[in-house]
Amino acid sequence: MNELLAYFSKEMPGINGFLDAEADKLNGLVRDVAKHILQSGGKRIRPMLTLLTARVMGYGKDDYHAIACALELLHSATLLHDDYLDDAELRRGRAAAHTVFGRTETILAGDALLALANEMAARYNNVRLSWLLARGIMQTAEGEIREIEFSRAPALDRQAYLEIIIGKTARLIETACRCGASLAGASAEDEDKAGEYGLNLGIAFQLVDDALDYASPTSETGKPEGGDLREGKVTLPLILLMEDSDGAGTEELLAGLRDQSLTPEQCENIVAQVRDGGYADRTRAEAATYVEKAKACLDSFSPGPELTVLRQAADYVLTRTK
Repeated sequence: MNELLAYFSKEMPGINGFLDAEADKLNGLVRDVAKHILQSGGKRIRPMLTLLTARVMGYGKDDYHAIACALELLHSATLLHDDYLDDAELRRGRAAAHTVFGRTETILAGDALLALANEMAARYNNVRLSWLLARGIMQTAEGEIREIEFSRAPALDRQAYLEIIIGKTARLIETACRCGASLAGASAEDEDKAGEYGLNLGIAFQLVDDALDYASPTSETGKPEGGDLREGKVTLPLILLMEDSDGAGTEELLAGLRDQSLTPEQCENIVAQVRDGGYADRTRAEAATYVEKAKACLDSFSPGPELTVLRQAADYVLTRTK
């Protein structure tokens, strides 16, 4: 992972500096909210993937920050809105924005970040870039809507779960890679390969995230353990538990999720069953298959430092603990 760490260390100051400067331009009512989420310790995986993909395909200019950081603004906007909708108290170990600045300010800040991201993409006068970003926003919104629908009528349904994580997480990571390819003027075939890499990486990323929710302490993730369960979300670790349970137990659990009637003691017991039954580990194993699919998409690209880092980024997804 040495190349990955070195590359991130080199590029991160420029990315963070650009994000900070753009946030400073926002209206004072929402500026502090935007800076709160942007400075909360995000990994910047989306802007880094945009940069890496562009450079793998031969892009040598240094004007990539606007489109790369547009992806981070989109991601940050979804976090602001998600935490509001979920009534979350923590985000990356810090108080969620709506608990600090208020709900109105937080929603407006999310809207402002979405608008700013679109404006930043338009700076290139590249129709393809603007279209990719707009589609990424729509696909992410559809994924979030689908997740809310699913939480209101939870079911033992792997396909529905997969479609949700593709929409709410993987499509934006795919968009980051496609934007890098488009910035470099890549062929449609190469853009598709970059997109497939991002899509599979994004699926793996969310699978690991869902495993961590059951198997990693709050001190590591910055979120309460079992938070997804308490919010009524059906994720793969819980699906695996239900697949091994009897029908009556599954129906009772689904009813508790649907009615949001699970007690704290029941939630603690379910979290323990998932963790002790190895279901979080099995979810990570599922993520590993998508990591291999992602790396296979890189096989036709020319060797170089950026290609090495893209491969290591895929492997890093499986090892992360927060």
